[in-house]
Amino acid sequence: MAARVFGAIDIGASGGRVMAGVVDPSSGRTQLHTLHRFANGAAMQGGHLRWNLTGLFAEVMTGLTALAAQFPEVESIGIDTWAVDYGLLDAHGRLLAEPISYRDSRTDSVIERVHDRITPDQLYAVNGLQYLPFNTLYQLEAEKRSPLWDKTAHVVLLPDLLAYWLTGQLRTEATNASTTGLLDVSTGDWSAALLELLDLPPQLLPEIDQPGEVRGRLLPRVSRATGLADRVVVTTVGSHDTASAVVAVPATSRRFGYVSSGTWSLAGLELDKPVLTAESQHANFTNEGGVDGRVRYLRNVGGLWLLQESLRTWADEGTNHDLASLLTEAETLPSGGPTIDVDDPELIPPGRMPQRIAAAVTHKGGTPPTGPAATVRCILDSLAAAYASTLGRASELAHGIDVIHIVGGGSQNALLCQLTADLSGTPVTGGPVEATALGNVLVQARTHGAAPDSLEELRAALRETQEVRVYVPS
Repeated sequence: MAARVFGAIDIGASGGRVMAGVVDPSSGRTQLHTLHRFANGAAMQGGHLRWNLTGLFAEVMTGLTALAAQFPEVESIGIDTWAVDYGLLDAHGRLLAEPISYRDSRTDSVIERVHDRITPDQLYAVNGLQYLPFNTLYQLEAEKRSPLWDKTAHVVLLPDLLAYWLTGQLRTEATNASTTGLLDVSTGDWSAALLELLDLPPQLLPEIDQPGEVRGRLLPRVSRATGLADRVVVTTVGSHDTASAVVAVPATSRRFGYVSSGTWSLAGLELDKPVLTAESQHANFTNEGGVDGRVRYLRNVGGLWLLQESLRTWADEGTNHDLASLLTEAETLPSGGPTIDVDDPELIPPGRMPQRIAAAVTHKGGTPPTGPAATVRCILDSLAAAYASTLGRASELAHGIDVIHIVGGGSQNALLCQLTADLSGTPVTGGPVEATALGNVLVQARTHGAAPDSLEELRAALRETQEVRVYVPS
């Protein structure tokens, strides 16, 4: 059987890329080709920390032009990004302003207003979500005080907004909708009760579709601008990047834990049903939607943002550090050094990360790390401890695990993987690195008849064809 080609637009909080996934239906092998990479980051504009989504779309178009030139046989395109953020469209479908980042502080003043109308206990019973101050429902509460609110006709999550610009079709993909706090975790649809309590008109939110549905053909102007054939469609995938990453976990059974390790880390289990107990709520676990109706039972844990922002701070201060050398030096440092709470809200905003890490250690009564290598070791020790404790608690609340799969960028960090194995007492499998793009491509491929139907069969093919590394607890 001839190989089939699917395009993946994969954008995270620190960067994005357009890739081609070449799927061989006979062997099950999927090869990824990176066609265009671009940076991403929020910047202050008009008093808020905003994403340049218009600029990101221009980068996407550049990537799609490269896709058309190198792989003219491409059939479909899938889109995934980070969660919770959105754009506001007016009645004519025009973007009213560049989207505000979840790292903006505007929700600080509205949390109590929301909880005065619906308590955290009541919220959890409906949406099953971990409390995070930047969840979409809190952002929209702040948004209602903005001058743009009266002009707003549609609230559109970012991957769906990119799909709208490509196809003209306005809908909301289910896995990303599940992160907003406005979805009923039991029905999988927008919660009419929550929308009424929060004074949000239902017509603001586009209808929901599932991963693996054809959203629509490319608009003629997109085909002309990129050179893509007019038969090319956009197919919904797990548009929350973690949902796509979990598809590509090379698990051999259902008793696995995972960490999608990138700018954020998302650590948890894959379940068939949500866990809505008081214990689960108090442990701050979330029940987000996965592909095929699976539940991503997880916690958001601090991620490689701490390392990325530290490197950026040192560069701004005049010293560019080679990450590989820093990791090698960090590995030689003794265990038992200082750690921090990687979920500390003080570490969410950008700027002066090494200094804030040192302050966090001091606040705990420890001796702050001295020098870049010691700071890196502190970050990795702290992340590994968070991974181990989070998955240990998830096991208590749901079911036990036999292995931890670390996928995404963090799977390349051998020290982080080994520390996680040591602290959890559980074998760790590192890889695939490109789990999100692989999950994106494979969901498209099976929609169009080029890959097996079940997640278990997809994962079996990945185990045979993708490079992974095993770390045994020491």
